[in-house]
Amino acid sequence: MPTEVRAVRHLEFLPDSFDGGSNQVLGVLSQDNIMRFISVETYKLLFVIGSHEEGISTAAISPNGRYIASVMENGSLNLYSVQALTQEVNKPPPPLFKVVEDWPKCKSEANKLTTRVTSGRSEQPWKSKGSKIQTRLLKVQMNTPLENKENELPGGLNKKRLQALLKGYGEYPAKYRMFVWRSLLQLPENHLAFSSLIDKGTHSAFVNIQNEYPIKSRKLLRVLQRTLSALAHWSAIFGETPYIPLLAFPFVKLFQNNQLICFEVVATVVVNFCQHWFEYFPNPPVNILSMVENILAHHDKELLQHLIKYSVTSQVYAWPLLETLFSEVLTREEWLKVFDNIFSNHPSYFLMIVVAYIICSRAPLLLCNQSQDFEYFFHHRNNLDINTVIKQAYHLMEATPPDIHPQRVLDDFMPLTKGQYPVFNKYPKFVVDYQTRERERIRQDEIEYLRERQLMHELEAKAQERKAEDEAFYRKQELLREAEEQRRKMVLEEEEKLAERRRRLAAVRRELKVKELQFLDASRRRFLKYQQDQRQMELKRLDDDIARKASMREQETAATLQDIEVRQMELESQRQLFEQRLIKDRETITQEMREERDDRQRKADLEDHIVQRWVETDREERQKAQMVAEENFAKAEQSCIDNAWRLQALQKLRRDDEDREKRYEEIAKLLHDNRVKEAELLKAMREAEEKKWEEVTWRKAQLEEEQKAAAAADEHRKQFLGDELNDALELAEKLQREDGCFASLDRRQELARQEQELMAEVRQLRQKLTARAQTRRPPAHVSPTRWTT
Repeated sequence: MPTEVRAVRHLEFLPDSFDGGSNQVLGVLSQDNIMRFISVETYKLLFVIGSHEEGISTAAISPNGRYIASVMENGSLNLYSVQALTQEVNKPPPPLFKVVEDWPKCKSEANKLTTRVTSGRSEQPWKSKGSKIQTRLLKVQMNTPLENKENELPGGLNKKRLQALLKGYGEYPAKYRMFVWRSLLQLPENHLAFSSLIDKGTHSAFVNIQNEYPIKSRKLLRVLQRTLSALAHWSAIFGETPYIPLLAFPFVKLFQNNQLICFEVVATVVVNFCQHWFEYFPNPPVNILSMVENILAHHDKELLQHLIKYSVTSQVYAWPLLETLFSEVLTREEWLKVFDNIFSNHPSYFLMIVVAYIICSRAPLLLCNQSQDFEYFFHHRNNLDINTVIKQAYHLMEATPPDIHPQRVLDDFMPLTKGQYPVFNKYPKFVVDYQTRERERIRQDEIEYLRERQLMHELEAKAQERKAEDEAFYRKQELLREAEEQRRKMVLEEEEKLAERRRRLAAVRRELKVKELQFLDASRRRFLKYQQDQRQMELKRLDDDIARKASMREQETAATLQDIEVRQMELESQRQLFEQRLIKDRETITQEMREERDDRQRKADLEDHIVQRWVETDREERQKAQMVAEENFAKAEQSCIDNAWRLQALQKLRRDDEDREKRYEEIAKLLHDNRVKEAELLKAMREAEEKKWEEVTWRKAQLEEEQKAAAAADEHRKQFLGDELNDALELAEKLQREDGCFASLDRRQELARQEQELMAEVRQLRQKLTARAQTRRPPAHVSPTRWTT
């Protein structure tokens, strides 16, 4: 980045529809509020927007890359066209060109030359759109002349083709005009050399250029000042030439967005199209004006005689056109069309345009008879067809004799050198040096004069200030004296008023003292009455407190009695609820006993059914005596079971009656004790609970012993029945083998299977009863005594 860039605030790429999305241009907004657009491929500064006076706060680029919007520091919004800012966008499509290279010399022959011709497209500085290169071999003759290198221009253009295009259309396309001009002038684009000229700052000759040339646009004025300063730093003659701003202004206005191109175009115009202009400095170029006059005399003697008749010299009719480059007499479009032709031809064509303009204006000029009219004519626009002027200039280029043709004196076009600009010293150096010294002396004298005048102004201002201070001092003293006298009078008056006020104050104090004594007496009496009232109120308050406490005591007594009655009612309700719960628990226990008794009855029925089935089977297979014996045995067994069940039920009922009687006695005792003292009731309940839990433990142990005995008896009966059944089956099989009765055997097998199923059901029922007896626990609201019972 340049040295003046110390920080970067914003970066944004400039998109282009022809670079395949590679975005080869980068916009950089630095701390100096200037946005520079740089080619990331060639590292060249393409164009700049913003300035120190009109800085940019922020900027945005349109998606298609055609416009740039920026918010300036002064609050304005600027919209820039990228096509107008950069000349790279305005380049025409690159033409095809051929590069002829020598093929290896070992293959060359005497009459034939084998060459490689590469057909491609010229590279653009910041567009990366590539093109396919096609290579083919051509055979050319040795005597074929090579193309004239003078007609080849940078960018793949040909001067002859451009001239033919210009003669056909009269001007170059506006879209590609800047590109064509840069190719015709062969600008070197010496960035470093131009930067060194710019870094030297504003030249002293153009510091106050705004006073001489008041331009409305500050940007345009600043670009003009920088361009003229660079020209003056390049060559001292341009700092002393009065018409150099008029000469450079059209190009500055045209290339204001690219100062490098603007400077090089102006420098190229001065070097080539202003040849021999500065040899008679500070006078106009008499030699150039003489050539114009000779050409005019040769082609239109009548017009020249008319001008001489009214003492109108070439400095009146030719020099204004030359020093302003036709910018005063032509419009923008006409001026561009004229310079399309000037840049495309020999530098002498410029002088031919001047003569052609005068000849084409002969009709109005022949009517003029005053010098002021001639001066006005050549400093203002006129109704003239510029195409006719251009054609007339081409005619003069061809019809002018060689002895007076400017081409004999003027050199061919010579572009600026690359790297460094050429030395320009084609002017009387002693005159320029003398004028420079005189200008410097005048500037120093003016500075000294201004310094002395400033000093005199300061001294005069100080004297006036001192005089004003003295007058102010005396005036202040007089005012202070008057104020002192007035203050003395005011003090005497105030003292008299103060004595009167003191007298009045003493009288007021006496009155206040009397009133104070009266007030103290009234206050003492009021305080005594207040104390008496307070004591009476305290006595009344004490009486009220005593009455309130007595009523509260009575209310508390009544509430206590009510609470006792409520408590008795609650105890009575709890007793009734307790009795209801005991009754419900007794019913529950009775229901469980009934269920257990039913279960045992079903079990006994099942066992009886098994025995009956076994008896029936045995009755069919054995003799009636055995059947009777088995039936008696079954009856005896059943009688034993029934007697055991009755004994157990009677024992349980007797225990239930004893426990119920005991419980009734305990409930009566508990109710009686509850009325006396609740604490004794709780203690008795805990003792009874402990005793009952011990009894529960003993009863549970007894129940487990009885269950074990019953389980052993069941197992014995089961084993006995199984043995008997096996014996019956063996006997049946033996009888079947003996008698061959297969039907009875099937019957026996079916009976055996049914008996096994019944035995399995008996086992399941016994397991359920055992599990229910083991897992049963006393409920939370039932005491251990009731649960055991």
